[in-house]
Amino acid sequence: MSTQPLRLRTTTAKPADTADTANTANTAKSVTRPAPAARPRRRRGQWIPPQHGAWAMLLVPYAAGLIAVGFSWVQLPLLLAWVGGYLLSYFALLAVKTRRPGRVRAQLLLYGGVTAAAGVTVLLARPQLLLFAPLFAAVLAVNGLFARARRDRALANGLVSVVAATLVLPVVAVAGGASPWEVADPFLVTLLYFTGSLLFVRTTIRERGNRRVLAVSLVFHALALAAAAWVALPYAVPFTGFLIRAAVLPPRGLTPKWIGIAEIISSVALLVTIALVTS
Repeated sequence: MSTQPLRLRTTTAKPADTADTANTANTAKSVTRPAPAARPRRRRGQWIPPQHGAWAMLLVPYAAGLIAVGFSWVQLPLLLAWVGGYLLSYFALLAVKTRRPGRVRAQLLLYGGVTAAAGVTVLLARPQLLLFAPLFAAVLAVNGLFARARRDRALANGLVSVVAATLVLPVVAVAGGASPWEVADPFLVTLLYFTGSLLFVRTTIRERGNRRVLAVSLVFHALALAAAAWVALPYAVPFTGFLIRAAVLPPRGLTPKWIGIAEIISSVALLVTIALVTS
């Protein structure tokens, strides 16, 4: 008789103790577990496009034009209009691609105002630059079609952008009071360089391991070497380096950082050779 109540108390007490222990542990965990840290918002990408290679395509042809024809004050607002126009076009095409222009309204207003102010200054000094407007309008229209189709990273769209970037060379020449034909040779070698650069970068990132694209890149670099040497023999030196780069680096699986370093070295080599040839 005396053991039965003790059994009842023992069997009924264990579940209660276990439940209390579990509740206490859960409460302690909920109290002591740190709240997940809030991720910082990426504000830099809201104003500066995350396209590092585009800056080389903007600045190298502009610098090549300055090297070839010399400096004039008009080329300073031209640089501002050139950079502002790129930033404006990037966010305008982003609005077309996402179909949400309201999200980039502030960028469009800021960069549109900067580009318009600098552009008007340049055109008042060199109104003949309006002759280039249809070419850049056609490029922007093609970029817009690719953006609307969400194919802005297509190779054809990249080639159109390369042509647009290189077109700033004759613009720089006219802004400096020179004939656009004075930069015909630098224009050609710069166009060849950036077309090859576009193919090289694709073989190292988006098309890495694609033998067909690698073969196209190597054939183009070989032809570019021959064409550059025909323009002026000293160009054979950097273009030989570009061909070696296109053949050796893609299989090595380089990170974007090292690809960027290789592009910086190549761009400097091109500009130095342009300076030697045009001096």
